[in-house]
Amino acid sequence: MTVKKSERLIVKFITNQASQEEIEALTEWLKEDENQLVFKDFVKTNYAIDTALNNFDSTEVRKQLSERIRKENNVFYKRRFSSYYKYAAILIVALGGFYFYKNSTTAIQSKQNVIIPREDEIVLQLGDESQNLDPNEARIITDKDGNVIGKQEKDRLVYTKAYAKGALVYNTIKIPYGKKFEVQLSDGTLVHLNAGTSLRYPVQFVKNQNRQVYLLGEAFFEVEKDKEHPFDVNTQNVNVEVLGTKFNVDTYSENPRTDVVLVEGKVSLYKDQKTKENQVYLKPGEKGSNERGQSEITTEQVNTEYYTAWIKGSLVFKNASFDDIIKKLERRYNVTFINRNKVLGKEIFNARFDNEPIEVVLKYFSDSYAIDYIIDRDKITIK
Repeated sequence: MTVKKSERLIVKFITNQASQEEIEALTEWLKEDENQLVFKDFVKTNYAIDTALNNFDSTEVRKQLSERIRKENNVFYKRRFSSYYKYAAILIVALGGFYFYKNSTTAIQSKQNVIIPREDEIVLQLGDESQNLDPNEARIITDKDGNVIGKQEKDRLVYTKAYAKGALVYNTIKIPYGKKFEVQLSDGTLVHLNAGTSLRYPVQFVKNQNRQVYLLGEAFFEVEKDKEHPFDVNTQNVNVEVLGTKFNVDTYSENPRTDVVLVEGKVSLYKDQKTKENQVYLKPGEKGSNERGQSEITTEQVNTEYYTAWIKGSLVFKNASFDDIIKKLERRYNVTFINRNKVLGKEIFNARFDNEPIEVVLKYFSDSYAIDYIIDRDKITIK
């Protein structure tokens, strides 16, 4: 295992974001005496745990972790993430009586480099009523009259398949920074919602009418095919019409433009009212863009994976300015950046991170580009 990979595993473990496979890899790595020294030095330097490290017993830690992992394998996804907190707690106890648990400011005395992101709720607006959605829960969703309209399957909201008999009734779901969510609409269309996104949509669509939704933020659509009912995505800048296809729409209000990237199928883009003259058609692998305040829609060939990697938790930066990067980091991790280095803000970077905790991302920029920063809970100041 490389030094970089081992450091990533340690950081993910300490910050409660390691998967079971990563925990097992870390414990296997700790079997080597020299790796135990690397581990101790890294934790001392980065987390200021300076008590009783010399008493670290890797054999006992591996034994306890292996036992917990074995037991966890017998429970099908039962409180998976909270179990990772237990693993972290075992490790810190073995390192000298410390306890590490979520949002604690007293468990580890850090040198201003442990980030504590904010925790905001996903909000579902049903008419005049709003509900908070916990991505770890499963429950039935009802309207104001108590009628079942769908169900929550943890991080996905699934609406009952049916057509409306009367007027359209809309729901709005708002995803905060730091979270993602999925909505399966009543026609079967699946919408992946990125952090900081709002989607307004009918509880049920109406027969003989276009299926229309309203988006602010970023979403990936897997539209159910229905030739009789075209699907429209309305944004502040551009409208997208499809029959059945897969595409990504990035239309955050703070962005200077709206981007539509087509992965599969065919879509048309247009401004304001649709006419034969103002429609622009995309083919798979193309991106259509509209600058805010402009009428022209431009197209170009792109690598669609760069624009859809977020669905699986990855962050891909291709020729991105540091200012644009920290905007995405703020959304992804629900933290605030203050960049006092104006020259750095315009620098261009290429990088990719796959489900990494923000500490790993910051360490990468710090090690690779000598970027200096300080941390105060959920606020990161670039010097």
